[in-house]
Amino acid sequence: MAFADDAVEIRAQGWLRVALFHALLERSLETALQDAVGLSASEYTVLEVLSRQRGVHHMRMHQLSRATAMSQSATTRLVNRLEKRGYLVRFLCVDDRRGIYTELTDSGTELLAKARPVHDNALLSALAEAEALPELVPLLDLFGPRPQQPGPGEE
Repeated sequence: MAFADDAVEIRAQGWLRVALFHALLERSLETALQDAVGLSASEYTVLEVLSRQRGVHHMRMHQLSRATAMSQSATTRLVNRLEKRGYLVRFLCVDDRRGIYTELTDSGTELLAKARPVHDNALLSALAEAEALPELVPLLDLFGPRPQQPGPGEE
């Protein structure tokens, strides 16, 4: 069935491409991280976001929720799980006793160091898979320049 409005058709096709691309990336990352280090892709994202906080490695819960594109309740559940496993701690904000910070622990930092190469390799593999699907090629530019694959006889 064709849409009467071409703009609606374009948006629908665009959305389907984004959904397919996301599913391909998520599946690859989820499997690789779970198998190698016992983390979900969402858990990895939380650890990664916290590690990128300049010098402090902590954030308020609502900031973490926004930075990871998760609801506040999903973020809280995830932080609870990671805290029970010793990868994060939470503490009250000194300036605003209503605010709660989430901070990466040394164990969380160590796990993240093990998980990063797994994540990076899985991401590169998923991007290479996406490159073979013409409808996804335009989305690959979101990830910047891709490493060149060695040609026959090169390495």
